[in-house]
Amino acid sequence: MSYNLGPHPGETNKISLLLAGAVALLIWVFGMATWASGQKLSSPATPAIITPPPGNRLFLLGHAVGTQGYICLPSTTGVSWTVSGSRPEATLFIGAPGHMRQIVSHFLSLNTNPNEFAPDPLPFGSPTWQSSADSSKVWGQTLNSIASGSDPSCPHDGAIACLLLQSIGSATGPDGGALMSQTTFVQRLNTQGGSVPTQRCSVAGDIGKQALVPYSADYFFFRKNKAVHTKTTRYEFF
Repeated sequence: MSYNLGPHPGETNKISLLLAGAVALLIWVFGMATWASGQKLSSPATPAIITPPPGNRLFLLGHAVGTQGYICLPSTTGVSWTVSGSRPEATLFIGAPGHMRQIVSHFLSLNTNPNEFAPDPLPFGSPTWQSSADSSKVWGQTLNSIASGSDPSCPHDGAIACLLLQSIGSATGPDGGALMSQTTFVQRLNTQGGSVPTQRCSVAGDIGKQALVPYSADYFFFRKNKAVHTKTTRYEFF
């Protein structure tokens, strides 16, 4: 009597597919984890009020495409469009047209790991940027803004404002990834679109109307300068 102790042909195919999938996933994650170092980054000149303080270094840049949410609500002058709780929702990409790669998702979420800069109490949700490579994330709040069309870094009249945001919390990914969790400041520059809707919001009957307005922008992510000390020399690594 003989026994076939090897894997069943069907199981062999399943194992091969699983291995191929695992290898493809590792290649994708490795590629996504190295695009930051491969980017040729240059931080544009910006007004002081939206420039990160010294000691912070640009490490990631992504072009965002998404929507800005508005809701028609009562105001001191009657009723008007107000940025809704959904705020911007966008996807950030790198690469040339036709060869774009998603790198970050931008949305609103609960800050589950606030830092010393987080407001108390926390808002019901904060702007969030989550890495597509390792699922690490950073939450931010606006420090300052400039009007669109007021500076070469924010040149498009009628668009949403350009911003400087500070990290108010961060979290590593499920496997310890820390790409976004090292973020200290975020700049939103070169905004286009996203401004107040053109739909009517002028009478009480309009209250409760909502609108999503397409927008795009460039997001610049900063982290603390890294340094290593020896007995005689201090080296900076960026």
